[in-house]
Amino acid sequence: MSLEEQAELLAYPLRAAGALEPPAPWAELRRTCPVAPVRLPSGDRASLLTRYDDVRLVLSDPRCTRRLDADDAARISDNESGGVFNDSMAESIAGAGQQRWRRMLTKWFTAKRMAALRPGIAAMTGRLIDAMVEQGSPADLKARVGFPLPVWVICDLLGVPDADRDRFAWWSDMLLNLTRYGQDEITAAQREFHSYMTGHVEAKHADPGEDLLSSLIDARDPDGGRLTDGELVATGQALLIAGHETTANMIGKMMAMLLSDRRRWERLLEDRSLVDSAVEEVLRFDANPGFGMPRYLTEDVEVADTVLPGGTTVVCSMAAANRDEGAFEGADGMTLDRKPNPHLAFGAGPHSCLGQSLARTELRTVLDVLLERLPSLELAVPVAELRQIEGLVVGGLREVPVRW
Repeated sequence: MSLEEQAELLAYPLRAAGALEPPAPWAELRRTCPVAPVRLPSGDRASLLTRYDDVRLVLSDPRCTRRLDADDAARISDNESGGVFNDSMAESIAGAGQQRWRRMLTKWFTAKRMAALRPGIAAMTGRLIDAMVEQGSPADLKARVGFPLPVWVICDLLGVPDADRDRFAWWSDMLLNLTRYGQDEITAAQREFHSYMTGHVEAKHADPGEDLLSSLIDARDPDGGRLTDGELVATGQALLIAGHETTANMIGKMMAMLLSDRRRWERLLEDRSLVDSAVEEVLRFDANPGFGMPRYLTEDVEVADTVLPGGTTVVCSMAAANRDEGAFEGADGMTLDRKPNPHLAFGAGPHSCLGQSLARTELRTVLDVLLERLPSLELAVPVAELRQIEGLVVGGLREVPVRW
């Protein structure tokens, strides 16, 4: 059987042998079948891209859109909405004009503004570590530090009560899971989340603060336009989910990767100047980032000598592309001082992750504080016992047991 015929049988997302390991087919697909037909959780077919240049091309091409609600677009999951990517949050923001929306938010997510948040993030990280140490070793680093920190940060940014973080966790899991929940549960979660954020925006109208949503209420673009309340609600929903779920999982994966080979941790202890480049390498090396980035082609597009017709749904695996030897020397090994490191963890082109400066700030700060406070930190279980979260759009580990 040819590789193309085998690829037709591939169920996507592809499975890996271990929680920190890449799926075995990645390397072979990059070599011989860079545009591979796959079956999505919905049962629909899509084309999977695994090479760096191809993924970057598609993510940057305006013909490759986020119109996953098109009649002939592949459904991601088998619920009625077709998956989280088609939910009301994304539709509302797209309706506002994606680039206009991004321009109005960009000033809040500059590297300079995010760096100004670092002292507060460091202080909160220290308090979380103190509480973890007081509880005693071993502990779940993800539950004790990785999850609560991003929730605190994004709640502060949006002016949302930190006390509601458990509700955010529930909504995030419900809306970002492809397989665990039925349509009735998803619809109920969407309704509850929308109602909550609508009330929050109304409260900000009545009593504005120094937070992002309060600022956006009165913000104008260069043409004098402003975001509607519906768009503000969608913005709050999108940022609350994306701003804490992905970073919470990435903190856990980062520490698991660095502690899985003690030489990595020891090198960082010896040379703290490597923290920034180490974070970039962790982002590149992450083999468990979740689903990837789907795109709907409005016109024929040629990718890797293959003409994909308009109406095709393409899944860009940034993680597979980040292991491409054609783009990164020694791609299957971690190089903590790798520079430059043009990885695709945050996407590429006009739809690259808006909050990447915030994510980088949180990851660098957490790593710095843990190196300072817990130099003896180590995994409390063998790497083979780490377990992936199943079905989540964003990849993660169920827990990261550590001791010190």
